[in-house]
Amino acid sequence: MDKPLLRADARRNRARVLAAAEEAFAADGLAVPLDDIARLAGVGAGTVYRHFPSKEALFQAVVLERLEQFAAEARELVDAEDPGAAFYDYFARVIKQASLNRAICEALGATTGSAYKAEIGTEFRANLAALLQRAQAAGAVRRDLDGDDLRALIVGALAVERYSPGSHHLVRVLLDGLRTVTPAGP
Repeated sequence: MDKPLLRADARRNRARVLAAAEEAFAADGLAVPLDDIARLAGVGAGTVYRHFPSKEALFQAVVLERLEQFAAEARELVDAEDPGAAFYDYFARVIKQASLNRAICEALGATTGSAYKAEIGTEFRANLAALLQRAQAAGAVRRDLDGDDLRALIVGALAVERYSPGSHHLVRVLLDGLRTVTPAGP
């Protein structure tokens, strides 16, 4: 069943709520009170509840929107001329962007819950796995990794970046560990 179309003012209010929620969740994660989000959006709490039945539903909408953007970026890179460079650049960019957003970190680190398990989360994981497989086929990434390993490494890299902000050195060390090792000659 299709969702009913929203009036123009309702669409604007929904967009304002999503933008405010993204900002608030990025800073405070799920700990932010819904009233603060409503105030930041310039709407009443009732308006927020009309669009999102709970804070968790709003959180999921914000996270899914960002994961959809990550999925689209990965989809565009799947056929890149240099699969290794595309994979490593994308991985580093996701870590950099996601580390600035506590909501994304919490969602990617969740082992249960609907935000990461939702359809777009599935698309994100599938596109990331496709990038990984192309980079592995090109000999740029170790072959003993799969998509689940990569998700765990992303969560770990996000933790590293959040605990050591701005120090991209540790993320580079992690990325170097993904590279194919060429055995040293005799």
